[in-house]
Amino acid sequence: MGAYKYIEELQKKKQSDVLRFLLRVRCWEYRQLNVIHRASRPSRPDKARRLGYKAKQGFVIYRIRVRRGNRKKPVKKGATFGKPVRQGVNHLKFQRSLRSTAEERVARRCGNLRVLNSYWINQDGVYKYFEVILVDPSHKAIRRDPRMNWICDPVHKRRESRGLTGAGKKNRGLGKGHRHNHQPKNAVWRRHNTPAFAFMSNQILSVMFIVGLFRVSV
Repeated sequence: MGAYKYIEELQKKKQSDVLRFLLRVRCWEYRQLNVIHRASRPSRPDKARRLGYKAKQGFVIYRIRVRRGNRKKPVKKGATFGKPVRQGVNHLKFQRSLRSTAEERVARRCGNLRVLNSYWINQDGVYKYFEVILVDPSHKAIRRDPRMNWICDPVHKRRESRGLTGAGKKNRGLGKGHRHNHQPKNAVWRRHNTPAFAFMSNQILSVMFIVGLFRVSV
């Protein structure tokens, strides 16, 4: 296994002593910095590379913290001027995730860059911390890269505001609803034609063991 595979396995065990200490120290560090700031390198290089990041010119990492909790309705002095059922202000649940909110805020700060993707890095009782991968569409290293120059097209402007990033697609509910209730035909065929050897339970094994002993004794 390569180094990134070890880092990935380490990130899966967030309750381990090593990662708990690391996340706690980094959380303290992030709280001292600005709300949105540029990072020299990704905190989770394995995750960043899986999402398309390359350590080359044209790629930028920004770190941001977003306050956790419900969304407050932006009304002056709580006056909603509506029916009582619509007068809630404080306990409103935002329909999109905090990660998509983080992408929008970073994109608003860096208007000349385009959001490729983002990922979670840390959280505490008040904030969630994310890192956003941005790409410079006017950089020659990006425009000449056949795997990345798709993002230079004008159709990909403000893609984070239109639900085209990973976080945005997740919030749009794609693949859900009455049209997706039935299993595809090829999945049914694969399930019926794949040999599956079910493991026996401990009770069945114990019964077989007792029956075998009885036969030997007889």
